[in-house]
Amino acid sequence: MIHETLLILDFGSQYTQLIARRVREVGVFSEIRRGDLPAAEITRLAPVGIVLSGGPASVYAEGAIRPDAAVFQQGVPVLGVCYGLQTMVLELGGQVAAAGNHEYGAAELLAQLDCPLFAGTTEHQKVWMSHGDRVTRLPGGFVAVGCTSGTPFAAIADPARRLYGIQFHPEVRHTDHGRRILDNFLDICQAKRDWTAASIRHDAVARIREQAGDGRIIVGLSGGVDSSVTTLLCRAAVGANTVPIFVDTGLLRLDEGDEVERRFAAYGLPIDRINAAERFFSRLAGIEDPEEKRRRIGHEFIAVFEEQARRYPDARFLAQGTLYPDVIESISVRGPSATIKTHHNVGGLPQRLGLGLVEPLRDLFKDEVRRLGVELGLPDELVWRHPFPGPGLAVRILGEVTPERVALLQRADAIFMDEIREAGLYRAIAQALTVLLPVRSVGVMGDQRTYENVAALRAVTTEDFMTADWFRFPSEVLDRVARRIVNEVRGINRVVYDVTSKPPGTIEWE
Repeated sequence: MIHETLLILDFGSQYTQLIARRVREVGVFSEIRRGDLPAAEITRLAPVGIVLSGGPASVYAEGAIRPDAAVFQQGVPVLGVCYGLQTMVLELGGQVAAAGNHEYGAAELLAQLDCPLFAGTTEHQKVWMSHGDRVTRLPGGFVAVGCTSGTPFAAIADPARRLYGIQFHPEVRHTDHGRRILDNFLDICQAKRDWTAASIRHDAVARIREQAGDGRIIVGLSGGVDSSVTTLLCRAAVGANTVPIFVDTGLLRLDEGDEVERRFAAYGLPIDRINAAERFFSRLAGIEDPEEKRRRIGHEFIAVFEEQARRYPDARFLAQGTLYPDVIESISVRGPSATIKTHHNVGGLPQRLGLGLVEPLRDLFKDEVRRLGVELGLPDELVWRHPFPGPGLAVRILGEVTPERVALLQRADAIFMDEIREAGLYRAIAQALTVLLPVRSVGVMGDQRTYENVAALRAVTTEDFMTADWFRFPSEVLDRVARRIVNEVRGINRVVYDVTSKPPGTIEWE
């Protein structure tokens, strides 16, 4: 099925992915490309509409990215957001000047409700601003359709050409009617609302079947929702020619290897499970540096996976759960980001094994993968499971990783997750985890002095995992968690809670 596309030209905003997700949430496929995408490529993509994203730079900054002027001659509606508004104004003959003060945060917009962009909203509405430059003169054909106390041209429109611009960010939750404004723009584009979990499933299975034919597909199964959805899509496409390989590193959650095996047995799909814990613990012996841990785990994982995959000489493809955020990292206007931490996956294996690469999720965001998991009948506890790092508990153990320390952390983390679910808070938290610290503390248990390990609890809320805030637990929940861990996990006598947001902290500790 061919879906209509809303094209988003990225000028470096931290919110660009949010725009794409908001559009997809209301049933329209969106695609992100660089802000300076050539007009010929835009024409080839044949979008039903174009959004020009925000960006961190001034339109007058040296090397500022500007859209191809032909963007505005495509005959489709265009919406400029923040920087996108300013660059549109400049390209079409208006003026932009540096603002006297940077306008950041909440502002009240006075909107003209006869503008189709604001249909179904309110005359006075809270919006989220983040800009330094501002429009001082409109291009010909444009009129102001919204203002704030500090920005006379907070929303502009040229209805005849279906060109619109807003100085605020509709994609963030701080803007009252942001989703409705984006929805209204899609109505202006006359976009079909056919991007659904059912259509995504149908399309993905068809693409796999077309690519693989009757060839055998090896799937890198981790047990998480991405690889599980990938496995079920491959099974739907090629049936018994699907071979899920599950490398049990010994660094997983408590009893997770057994759970993965049982789950796929219930689907009539046996998995090839490799119990490689001893190999991984041997490679990690004496290692404390987090980057070195990740590097060694990554190398060992690839070695184990390659050995097992070669047991299937008739395999022609390798499937993995690459997601859209991984793909658009390579096309972002911001370019390569600084390496915060190294990730491991099956990178490089397709070439080494002579296999074609199958990536049925490469056009999807995480929330879309979850909806697809529901469509495929995966259980809720898997679909909504919190993210888990590729290197597993090794990067939640600060210091050396040993079987004994992993066992401690597994039991403590299982208690934390159990109490979160019991309190009905699991879905309210984006990610929760337990960290074993490389320190010991003095305690008193049963009138006896103890000198044992310290566990740190971490839970955050976030929309995109680029920024995150620590979760405000009811005190009685933290109390139950701490008491249970100290009483039930011999070897831990103190529990602390991490109240650091991201930034400055990362979500994981290593």
